[in-house]
Order: sequence, then C-alpha cells, then structure tokens
Amino acid sequence: MKALNLYGVEDLRFEENTPKPVIEDANDVIIRVKSVGICGSDTSRYRKLGPYVEGMTFGHEFAGEVVEIGANVTNVKVGDRVAGCPAFVCDECKSCKKGEPARCEKLSVIGAYRPGAYAEYTKLPNTHVIPLPDNVDFDTAAMVEPSAVVAHGFYRTTIQPGAEVAIMGVGSIGLLAIQWAKIFGAKKVYAIDIDNNKLEIAKKLGADVAINSLEKPAHEQIMDYTNGQGVDLAVESAGSPITSAQVFALPRKGGEVVFLGIPYADIHIERFFFEKIVRNELTVYGSWNAISAPFPGKEWSTTIHYMSTGQIQSEPMISHRLSLEEGPEAFRKIIHREMDSVKVIFHP
Repeated sequence: MKALNLYGVEDLRFEENTPKPVIEDANDVIIRVKSVGICGSDTSRYRKLGPYVEGMTFGHEFAGEVVEIGANVTNVKVGDRVAGCPAFVCDECKSCKKGEPARCEKLSVIGAYRPGAYAEYTKLPNTHVIPLPDNVDFDTAAMVEPSAVVAHGFYRTTIQPGAEVAIMGVGSIGLLAIQWAKIFGAKKVYAIDIDNNKLEIAKKLGADVAINSLEKPAHEQIMDYTNGQGVDLAVESAGSPITSAQVFALPRKGGEVVFLGIPYADIHIERFFFEKIVRNELTVYGSWNAISAPFPGKEWSTTIHYMSTGQIQSEPMISHRLSLEEGPEAFRKIIHREMDSVKVIFHP
C-alpha cells in the first residue's frame, strides 16, 4: 500500500510497497484512512529526532472507515466511520494502575513503534476505535486526537465559567484551545501570536481579542486589556522556548498556566518572568497526551460531541489538503518555512 515512512532526520519517503495491515488478533480493527493530519510533534521528530524505528509508517491524527474486524470486535462493524485513539499504554506501571494512563511509563503512539496513519490503511485494537456521528466529516474527525489533547489540558485546570483566558500561540493546538476555552465558559479569550493570518483565523473561531506580540510585549497588552490584573488562565500552545517563559507574565495573582506545547529545546527564563510564578503564586500544570480513565477518556467523547454540535470547527484551520505523494515535499517546506500552513491534511 501507499504510505509515508520515516527513515531518518528529514528523510521521509513516499513508498507504494508498504505491507498492508492484517488481522492478527481477535480484537483488531483495520481502517481505511480517509483523512490524516500533520501534528506539530511529527514535524519536530522529522526535523530534530528521526524515527523510533527506521522506516516506520508515520502519523497518528486520523479518521477513516472500518474495512475488516477481528472475531471479538462488537463495538464497530465494517463500513463504520471512526476516529482512532493512537495512544498505547502498558496497563502495568503504577500510573496505569492508578487510572492515570497519560502518565504511563511506556506511553507511545502509532507511528513510533507501531505503524501509523500516513497510509492507505492502519490497524488498532477495538478499544482504540471510536464511532463518529454522521454529521462529523472525516477532515474534522482527523482532529479528534489534537482536540482531545487540548481538552485533557483544560480538564487539568480549575477554569470556571466567566474566566478570562489567554492562548499563547494559535497554531492548530491554540486554535482548538480557543474553542475549548469557550466551551468551558470563558467570557473573554485573548489570542496571542506573531502571525496576523493565524490571528484572523483565531477571531473566526471565537477569540474576542487578537494580540500580535511583535507590536508590543504580550503581557503588556494583556495588562492593558485587563486593567493591570491579568487573566485567570494562560495556555502555552506555541511550543516555543521564548513563549514558554513569557507565558508566566500573563495570569493574574493566583492564576494558572497550562503547558500544551513542548519546545524540544532548552528554555531560559528571565528573572522577570520566573518571579511571576513565585510572587503571583501561580499554579502551573503540565499536560501530556489526550487520555484518561476509563480509556481512552472523556476527552474523546466530549470532543466528538462538540464537533457534532458545531462548537468545535475545523474548516477555518485547514490550510492544505494533499495526497500522500506530496508528503515529503510538504514536510520539507513546513520546516524550512516555505509553506504558510496551519493544519495540513492528507487524503490517502
């Protein structure tokens, strides 16, 4: 079958002879991939780290149609439209036994040690396959996983209806965070970025205020808008070493910060930003992956619900729809900033 396989740093290959998955376990489900998105973690691994296993089929944010099931599968049938949870946990470590799968010592996703979804077909256990409502299209459903990542982060916080929320970085995760902030009851959402095009999309998706931090430091603009108080919750979704420090100056005293992004780089925090944690008694949350107990977690069911109601929209976020053949060139252009992209979707 056709697939995109990662062989090394900046070595992603389109290949047409990749083995098609087959039923090996009674709980297996084989899915024809209809839509699969590029994740920020994919571009980071492509650019900096390379594959876990040389030649592994890459990609993990996808939706598709069930084409074959194992003998014990009862929750889906052939022909069903589904999203897939790509995360695997060990079920044996202390965190798993405590019902905290996102903290599993051996957590991995497809595309790492198991074949991923930049392919015509992929395979998951039935426990990882979630049926879709008829009114959620495949491109939207390919964003169930990143949306669940954002939901997981919001569930970690104590956000209350009426909160003011700042989203630092409005790539695809930040744009989903704007929508989740509204779902959680935020009365005002501030979108922060250095890209005016992304800030325009942020406004379309519900941001009340768009802040370009190149014009004036983000924290100064936030203080102007909040009468010197700051926001209740700041969300770091840029995954940048710079914004990972700057985000601490956005919340009010006693406010919260949640990190959804990861820079894959050292972070140097100036004294001004670091002291905000201490002097303002901030609560800082790390948030990893998208799963909780019972697996795969409420992040998935609530995401699909709000996609069905239209409160989570994907269309304004999708900048490119490409074939798998275009994958290697798309990755190259993204990391060299030759493609002005937000969310890139492949249609295998």
